[in-house]
Amino acid sequence: MFFRKDEEYVEMDHQEEKKEGKIPIHVEKIKEYADSDRIQKKLRDGSILLIDIKHLRETNINELKRAIDRVRRTCEAMGGEIAGVGEDWIIATPPSAKINRD
Repeated sequence: MFFRKDEEYVEMDHQEEKKEGKIPIHVEKIKEYADSDRIQKKLRDGSILLIDIKHLRETNINELKRAIDRVRRTCEAMGGEIAGVGEDWIIATPPSAKINRD
């Protein structure tokens, strides 16, 4: 709404963007260190990520440690969380989601 010179007002229709309120969940795989770039981007975009680390764990454990550390630092910087789920999976969340560790 806005005022005109003669102090009358005119109601204007405005359409607000409707947010669905749903957080996207992506299932990803880390096959090499470079995959952490894609994962970081999705995390910064607000997605929850379930990340399969089995392939890299079996082929190059040092590269896996570097990739997970990179994702972990991104989570911490954003206020998100990261946790292991078994030996082959990790979950990473933006600040809008919380991992319940009970």
